[in-house]
Amino acid sequence: MSRLVKPVVLALSCYLLSCAAEPTPAPQIRFAEVTRAAGIHFQHHSGNRVKNYLPEAKGGGGALLDYDNDGYLDLYLVNGSRFGGRTPADQPSALYHNQGDGTFAETTAQAGVGDTSWGMGCAAADYDNDGDSDLYLTSFGTNVLYRNEGKGRFASAAPQAGVALEGWSTGAGFGDFDQDGDLDLYVARYVDFSPERVPPKGGMWKGTLVFAGPLGLPASPDVLYCNEGDGTFADCTRQAGLAASPPGYGLGVEWGDYDDDGDLDLYVANDSEPNFLYQNQGKGTFAEVGLQARAALSAEGLAQASMGLAYGDYDNDGRQDYLATHFEDEYNTLYHNQGDGTFAVASFEAGLGEPSLPMLGFGTCFLDYDNDGDLDLAVANGHVYPQVEQTRPGTYTQPGQLFVNQGAPHGWRFALAADDDLSLPRVGRGLCKGDYDNDGDVDLLLLNLDGPPALLRNEGGNRNHWLVLKLAGTRSNRDGIGARIAVTAGGLRQVVEVAGGGSFLSHSDQRAHFGLGAHTRAEQVEIRWPTGAVQYLREVAADQFLTVSEE
Repeated sequence: MSRLVKPVVLALSCYLLSCAAEPTPAPQIRFAEVTRAAGIHFQHHSGNRVKNYLPEAKGGGGALLDYDNDGYLDLYLVNGSRFGGRTPADQPSALYHNQGDGTFAETTAQAGVGDTSWGMGCAAADYDNDGDSDLYLTSFGTNVLYRNEGKGRFASAAPQAGVALEGWSTGAGFGDFDQDGDLDLYVARYVDFSPERVPPKGGMWKGTLVFAGPLGLPASPDVLYCNEGDGTFADCTRQAGLAASPPGYGLGVEWGDYDDDGDLDLYVANDSEPNFLYQNQGKGTFAEVGLQARAALSAEGLAQASMGLAYGDYDNDGRQDYLATHFEDEYNTLYHNQGDGTFAVASFEAGLGEPSLPMLGFGTCFLDYDNDGDLDLAVANGHVYPQVEQTRPGTYTQPGQLFVNQGAPHGWRFALAADDDLSLPRVGRGLCKGDYDNDGDVDLLLLNLDGPPALLRNEGGNRNHWLVLKLAGTRSNRDGIGARIAVTAGGLRQVVEVAGGGSFLSHSDQRAHFGLGAHTRAEQVEIRWPTGAVQYLREVAADQFLTVSEE
């Protein structure tokens, strides 16, 4: 971390925290790492530690998903590879089954999901509407689709399904953009890369030799697959109007209805190029409106090195906002939804700009970690150049950050939380959120480059009340992706979308989590399904997991 920036960050953090202090502060809520105690023994690897080439610095995705429908979130951890091939000691990508007692058991071999390619990230969804979660893996190589066959087993299905995409794929997300009841798939792609065409350490950064790219290397075009409804997909990139956009070094993918017109739009985080915002035109096509919507660049009009994406309504105005993470010296960009189809950059007004400048951000998510009724923000950080240690020791590994939402009384500003196990230095990449122990507060899974993951248990967030909803579509897609849920408790209305994609190369729990504060019930739950049908529940008790089937 830069010495010039650190005192400002700390001063700002202390100031914001002091403004939010109560006369009698509540016990601190913290994230505690429980990885090894939970039975998770996994080591990520990606190339050599020197990082001579760009692919060696990427990767590190994972997922929280309930693959066996027992009500507990399981873990899928994506592993990388090396130029020249894997070594006998290298682990494949791994699946860990949640035992329901706070521990996990590895079930990779039994489930048949031990992929050995150079994995990047993953997305999970019930693409065939048979009632269980399937798994799509992106890679520096050939992508993999695992179809869930039930009873704890998966079958490799990418070639048969038509999604065995080759090259370098990164982020992916499922969403039903054409509202036909089954999930389509968007795959972001990065660079057309070959080590034979790029010299090792062919780049320069702040006077230090580092790997080359992505700028100066050919970008690979993203791909949209339309679900045919019979277990197969068709490449519909061109007919959907997406091929009109030039390739943009795609990384993060987020499906969401930002304009609240009832259909799914698509946001793509591009590295060092303007981000894409594809507005759904409602006829099976998209229009790229990122620049017009002021959601493609920084406030200064500059393209940033966008990595990960968070999507949520941080100020409870009923409109969904975006947060994009970026490279060192580029602040993370909070795009506030203005409600008229445009966004305003609010990073510094919200207290997120200054603390993010010395960091290199990757995975990120909005979450109500303290169940007080507004969304907080978590960010995984870690550099890409090990060579920074030569001039600034201690900056390759970086702390994760938790920003606590101070709410309406403080102008919807965020304050950097006190240190806990999230803020230990790591080479952070992917980040997933979900309540793996079903105790009512949101936990985190942090994926790290060339290291073990960090399972971070939320300790104390369930002192406030909460409500978790799992949707089961009947006419809509089974996962309810694209549904908008509004929960009113104590007069406060919160709106959450069941979104597809998000973060960096990672997949989070798709159950919708609401913090209710001191309220023991929700007066009303309103669900707008992807079909447009609206369903109401009234006087819903707090502190429960509730499955809602589409009527």
